[in-house]
Amino acid sequence: MAFRPALAALLLSAAILPAAQAAETLTSYTSTDPKLALGSISVPGGKTRELNVGIGSGAGRRAGDPAMTFWTISDRGANFTCGDVKDVFGVDGKTICGDVKGGRIYPQPDYSPSIYRITLKDDHSFTVDTVLPLRDGAGKPVTGLLNPLTHASTEQPLDLSGKKLEQSADAVDAESIVPMADGTFWVSEENGPSLLHVAADGKILRRVVPQGTEGDFKAAHYPVDGGLPAILAKRFLNRGLESLAITPDGKRLATIIQNPLANPDADAYKASKNARLWTLDPATLAVTGEYIYTLDDPQSFRLDPSDKQNSPRISEMMGLGADRFLVLERTDGTTKLYEVTLAGATDIHGTAWDDLKTAPSLEQSKDLAAAKIVPLTKVLRFDSADHPEVPVKIEGLALTGDGSLLMINDSDFGITGETTRPVVLKGSAIAADPAS
Repeated sequence: MAFRPALAALLLSAAILPAAQAAETLTSYTSTDPKLALGSISVPGGKTRELNVGIGSGAGRRAGDPAMTFWTISDRGANFTCGDVKDVFGVDGKTICGDVKGGRIYPQPDYSPSIYRITLKDDHSFTVDTVLPLRDGAGKPVTGLLNPLTHASTEQPLDLSGKKLEQSADAVDAESIVPMADGTFWVSEENGPSLLHVAADGKILRRVVPQGTEGDFKAAHYPVDGGLPAILAKRFLNRGLESLAITPDGKRLATIIQNPLANPDADAYKASKNARLWTLDPATLAVTGEYIYTLDDPQSFRLDPSDKQNSPRISEMMGLGADRFLVLERTDGTTKLYEVTLAGATDIHGTAWDDLKTAPSLEQSKDLAAAKIVPLTKVLRFDSADHPEVPVKIEGLALTGDGSLLMINDSDFGITGETTRPVVLKGSAIAADPAS
């Protein structure tokens, strides 16, 4: 009977076959740039950890940029839960957290999430050319500490000594980046969840949050409005908006919730495969469509098969055409890249599925066909199980000047010893339309 999980994973992975591909090659890059060093952290009786900036939460490239130059973004900085203390330092979590419930530790709480401009070199190194801290309207760098949320779930931030830190309405947990032709950036954010319009110098011009949650951000020092669907406030903790993409013609933004919503509750989040994708007008950020992306069975992730349906998640997406996107679906150890198209899929925007009173909810629905919903069609383009040299936690995607694919990992700021290691994939079947 022991062979059955492996056999099931093989059958599931074969259910969605990749299109024919030429021979794929991967080139890895590393860096010793001092801008990535953040120093060491330790606790009495525990291990010392050398931290580095996790610049790979998202990536993008403007059409006119040099062929191997990219914009990337970091998230909220080094952080881990009280339950992770044993893994990080080798000591009991109570030595830091005591009896605090729902604590999240920020060993460097003043760190500001930032935009980075990097260049990949011929010698397989990369440099950090520009650092743009995200800043409020007065020009002050924002932190990655938690927002004071009342409509969505949150946690208690702590410093490395266990002291409680204040939540901040300005704080941002940035997760993806879209460089715009006018020099500005759109950024997706996990905590709110929210989308941010950022100036070329890093100043936050606008933050858009779920309708009805604006009051949680009334103390923010930049404009905030409730332009996103209200149902987004049902995101599960740390499962907000990790992905953001723009089509090559610049006419459509798209984002997918990282995991199915906790709608109506956490049980629905844990069991559901139905993740929502929204399309938006980049000029106004008005929602123009809503579609369903069905997550894979967790047993199909060959490097770390699981029985938990909430293990697969969406960490990035990239525009390929007017209605085509590349979606990064991953677990902790396995990354899959799927091409999806909106054509033929059911647009549920403005229907009863957006109403919190609808029961059973979309997230509780097991039979989309019975609900008359056609989900997005998925075509597998890449599976890291076939490429063991690819780092774990790939979270950023961008195309190089010759159309090859940059993949960049989130190092989690070195908490577990990882570093940022971009890789470039050549010879895949991934192809984008020319930029307009």
